[in-house]
Amino acid sequence: MNFPDEIKRIRAFWNRFPEQVKRLSIALVIFIVVLIPVRNMLVPPGFGDLGHYRAASLQENSAQNIHYAGRTVCIDCHDDIVSVNKKGYHRDVACETCHGPSAAHVDDPDGNSLRVPRDRGYCPLCHEYISSRPTGFPQIVSASHNPLEPCITCHNPHDPVPPETPKECRACHAEIARTKSVSYHVHVECVRCHDTPEEHKLDPRAVRPSKPMTREFCGGCHSEDAPATNGISRIDMETHEPRYVCWQCHYPHLPEAR
Repeated sequence: MNFPDEIKRIRAFWNRFPEQVKRLSIALVIFIVVLIPVRNMLVPPGFGDLGHYRAASLQENSAQNIHYAGRTVCIDCHDDIVSVNKKGYHRDVACETCHGPSAAHVDDPDGNSLRVPRDRGYCPLCHEYISSRPTGFPQIVSASHNPLEPCITCHNPHDPVPPETPKECRACHAEIARTKSVSYHVHVECVRCHDTPEEHKLDPRAVRPSKPMTREFCGGCHSEDAPATNGISRIDMETHEPRYVCWQCHYPHLPEAR
């Protein structure tokens, strides 16, 4: 075998490929050469022995201390509270979500008391008003919602029914209801201005209430020739900004705001 001739043939064969293919080939070879030792360093021992995971993790996880006991064991001692909770709005909230890990309490109830959150900062973790939370989810503005009282003063955490159950629209539109409560429109029923199908209560995003689209609607109370009622402001419908619908300038839930 003529070794120099073999080198020439290999070189000629290599020169037949485009430059891009040559560079990719060199990079691929370097990658494979580097990958093999790096893989051996990064893959933990035991990986693949019992499938596509690390076999030693079974022993490591089973050796960890148990902190959570689960909701089922709470029934053994607190069946009265559990029966109330099962019927309340917090029925899907695990006991240990509020009371913390309870495994030690189960083993020694007298020596290990559970956490009982009483400060106002705890409940707002779920119930503070955030616009991205689902429509209808109970929310408050903690700075204005009974700011000096702990939540459990008015609400039983195991069945947190409000002292005054929100009526109709207030249940979902609490912010509007609070605004309207200090307005001249406080005694105007929502359905007086909004035609609200019953399906809106079941699927509020798909079925929306209507809102007045003509000046004549507001003029039914506020025009100069509307039926006389003390305290209602009056306007001349022909001269008072005739190009605009009323709510383009006046916020209906607080129309006196400027």
